[in-house]
Amino acid sequence: MTLPSPLLLAGRLALDFANLPSLPALPAANGLSWEELIAFLRATHVVSADRAEELLNLTESDPQSAFDLLNRAERLRNALRAAFHALTHKTRIVREHVQTINSVLRVTEGHDELIEAVRGWRLEYVARESGLDWLLAAVARSAAEMILEGEATRVRLCVNPACTLFFYDSSRTHRRRWCSMALCGNRSKVAAFARRHNSHRRTT
Repeated sequence: MTLPSPLLLAGRLALDFANLPSLPALPAANGLSWEELIAFLRATHVVSADRAEELLNLTESDPQSAFDLLNRAERLRNALRAAFHALTHKTRIVREHVQTINSVLRVTEGHDELIEAVRGWRLEYVARESGLDWLLAAVARSAAEMILEGEATRVRLCVNPACTLFFYDSSRTHRRRWCSMALCGNRSKVAAFARRHNSHRRTT
């Protein structure tokens, strides 16, 4: 089966997860499919390609487990979107959203491990497999780290009113405004240019 390609542009694991499914105009309006969840876990290296294939077959071999994990993933995704929305608007994060994140952290065990990368090393959370909840552990941990940043957070919401994608502003000036120049930035600039051009034509 060909898996969908998730849009990984947010710069943080939990933000990319909150943006699922990867539809810039309606990322949270649609339900999360099993294929989208597994594609995300594979693309972000939470699971290997072989493990992803095994998980895809879980809907036939153990549909209840697949259903339970997908429900938990959707609850986590929705809680993350609410928490990140609060962060970007400098408002209080509701306790129930934090409890959803904690519920994933609570049932998983694991450790940080240095993993060799193309240029040096990176720190990766390695969960001890127990059931399927561990698949969401790294996402929950990533979210917890950003929530701890509080008002100093660099979590941002794309300024395009038609887009609801989150991203982490790692730019040098911390003034990044768009989820992606290709998706929203260039479109906005083209639209602004057209408006200025039309306005100039009307006044001449």
